[in-house]
Amino acid sequence: MPELARILAAQQGASRYPVRWPLPFPVEEFIVRPGELGAWVAETGGRVVGHASVITPRPGWEADGWVAATGEPVDRLAALSVLFVDPRVAGRGIGGRLLDTAVDRIRALGLRPVLDVVDAHSAAARLYRRRGWQVVGEAHPEWLRPEHGSMLLMTLPAEPPGVTA
Repeated sequence: MPELARILAAQQGASRYPVRWPLPFPVEEFIVRPGELGAWVAETGGRVVGHASVITPRPGWEADGWVAATGEPVDRLAALSVLFVDPRVAGRGIGGRLLDTAVDRIRALGLRPVLDVVDAHSAAARLYRRRGWQVVGEAHPEWLRPEHGSMLLMTLPAEPPGVTA
């Protein structure tokens, strides 16, 4: 956990993720979330270099937005959460592999992948769009300052490309 906290802090300046920094609570509470369905770390050369997790969406504005957009009940959704990579290994595909691992887990559970991303994190939003994620809603939570734009609610199609029911 200390190494993940260090990596999160190291990448925050460039990525602005998380948008609130320093966090108003212990960083460990940001990394490990209630309702986790899975969490992964990436390693290279025996060194931790990234993290991703999947959580059960909590009731509230995010879940309401995803439910309205997808038509799926909240218990059929799983959210990608807390994806970050050490800036020293950025550009090597590690984030993409963590993302793929998380999505594979969500699909294996028979759930629909969803996520949220702050609009100000345009590089992350572009990455998700390139990988087939679609913006299905926007929100302006009270903690998000206006200069950061809005929170984008995203989802992947119900079935991966090339898969038919």
